[in-house]
Amino acid sequence: MIDYNRFKGYNLGHIQKDVVAGLIVGIVAIPLAMAFAIASGVRPEYGLYTSIISGILVSLFGGSKYQIAGPTGAFVPVLLGVVLQFGYEKLLIAGFLAGVIIFLMGAFKLGRFIKFIPRPVTIGFTAGIAVIIFSGQIANFLGLSNLKKEEAFHLNMKEILLNLHTINVYSVLVAFISLAIVLLATKYMPKIPGALLGIIVSTLIASYCFPNQVSTIGSTYGAIPTGLPNFEFPQITGSLVIELLPAALVIAMLGGIESLLSALVADSMTNEKHNSNKELMAQGLANMITPLFGGIPATGAIARTATNIKNGAFSPLSGVIHGVVVLMVLVMLAPYASAIPLASMAPILMFVAWNMSERKEFLHIFKTKTMDSLVLVTSFLLTVGIDLTTGVGGGIILALVAFVRKMSETLKVSKVLPDPADKMVKKEIVQQGSNCPQIHIYTLEGPLFFGTTERLEEEIEEILSSKPRVLLLRMSKVSFIDTSGEALLSRIVKQLKDQKQHVMISGLREQPKELLWATGLNKKIGEKNIFEHTGEALNAALAQLEINKCKGCKQFAFSECAKLSYQPIKTTQAKNSIVAPTT
Repeated sequence: MIDYNRFKGYNLGHIQKDVVAGLIVGIVAIPLAMAFAIASGVRPEYGLYTSIISGILVSLFGGSKYQIAGPTGAFVPVLLGVVLQFGYEKLLIAGFLAGVIIFLMGAFKLGRFIKFIPRPVTIGFTAGIAVIIFSGQIANFLGLSNLKKEEAFHLNMKEILLNLHTINVYSVLVAFISLAIVLLATKYMPKIPGALLGIIVSTLIASYCFPNQVSTIGSTYGAIPTGLPNFEFPQITGSLVIELLPAALVIAMLGGIESLLSALVADSMTNEKHNSNKELMAQGLANMITPLFGGIPATGAIARTATNIKNGAFSPLSGVIHGVVVLMVLVMLAPYASAIPLASMAPILMFVAWNMSERKEFLHIFKTKTMDSLVLVTSFLLTVGIDLTTGVGGGIILALVAFVRKMSETLKVSKVLPDPADKMVKKEIVQQGSNCPQIHIYTLEGPLFFGTTERLEEEIEEILSSKPRVLLLRMSKVSFIDTSGEALLSRIVKQLKDQKQHVMISGLREQPKELLWATGLNKKIGEKNIFEHTGEALNAALAQLEINKCKGCKQFAFSECAKLSYQPIKTTQAKNSIVAPTT
């Protein structure tokens, strides 16, 4: 449903702002839409269809007031790979399936989980995509011919090197003219769309100074038809779904990430907050409908969204107007677009790739020389060398391994003595130390999960060999336990019980307590042996032992033992791990 609250306080002045912003963004979107479509291996008009339909739908139903949707550079290597492997018709089906997946992600409120992808992975694959886009335009920039389109980066580079002898000097000249205009317009005339100006000027020069000397959209793809194509629902079968599901998942993941990143940029520029799940549902709807009219997958476009905001957009109406402007140009000016040289569009995509490369952030993370640097480089190299799926998957796996490794060093296991300041501890309490065989107290600090259980396991042998009559685990500083941690505790309890020894626990927090009750470990321990405070546990241990003196250190009476405190006697932890103070 359309959220009419986004039009709250709307007046004539706001309409004028939205019209101006929509007009400018529409003009900016036209060359980019065609360029991204060509780079993705499909006809240029398919990019225009995408801008029109997705732009209008996302603006009407999305979770951000300022989001501009359409074809983007991030999709280029993915869509090109699908087209080369399956063809254009199956790309439409993969795009439709991706739309369904994105819509379901929003419907099941999974928007916030996309944000959990580590930043080094995001920067790594974004930089990789930029390299692929940039390198993919070298052939058009130089006017090379007889190239075979390859999916792999190194094979494309090989093709370029083998065909360098076919370089077209006219194409190079046109490309340099377009590039110079884009750079100069961006620096000295920021209000004018540099991409559009570069295409117009370079096209006019090529048409009048050296006609028929460079490849154009018309000579390569044929004339661009006017208007939208007919509605056609693709024939989807179970086998096609299975075949295209991996590609659809990649498109959906990338589309979700890109759209939410764009919405976050809009939030930072306007001090407003978008609705992530609603945005995903709108993106999903757009990607389900766009293929029915021949369009390619779309997502939120950061550059066009920023342009929309900078030109005074007030409401989603500007995004709707942007789509209408692209439609009007398609209907009235499509025949003229056929004369645009491919060399005119190449530097525009190269410029886009340069801007999206995140080069400053890439160098910033790389210079840290940490595991994040390795994750960054791995994600980048896998994206460029293999594909985006491998790059993202490999980066996330490596980031997870790095995270587990760091977390494994955070659990601290300390053997401690009774605290005389604890008002709940009787004065007759036992001295605890490496010499006392009666009660051993251990303080656990940090999460107890599959990555940290080794820290506690290192202590088990010593605990079992010393044969304490009571083992007390102070767990007030254990914030989280998973089933691996619970299994280790269960094993400790069983082994001590087999030796006629007792286990007591004090200070359980909410999550560990819920897990112990859910798994039934509380019954194995005995709920009478689980205490809120350490003092209560020690008093219960003393009553249970029914002794008058500490048999391991007879020179101390209980009252003298009470002068000692919970000071660490022995601590097991990794080097450079996080150590919290013992209380």
